[in-house]
Amino acid sequence: MTISEKYNKLITGVISGFVLPFLVALTVFIFAKGDPGLFEWLRRITDADIITHIISLCVFPNLVLFLLFNRFDMLRASQGVLGVTIFWAILVFLVKILR
Repeated sequence: MTISEKYNKLITGVISGFVLPFLVALTVFIFAKGDPGLFEWLRRITDADIITHIISLCVFPNLVLFLLFNRFDMLRASQGVLGVTIFWAILVFLVKILR
């Protein structure tokens, strides 16, 4: 069993589609100007009304992950990433509507 066969599961795509945006958000937080605390940073992006921009920025690397899974013919995993990305898009839409 090859690695691509082993990890070609829907749950692999779902987990990686959720974890990668949080890692990107952590990276953005670490490099935020002024060295704020987590809650201060969240308050600043909420006050500046850029929360949807930050979420979209964090979800963008899912495209790369989707294309990698697709390139290695891991179609079940790419379906999971696509499903989670659609969830993130709906979340951005709801935040934009409710704000």
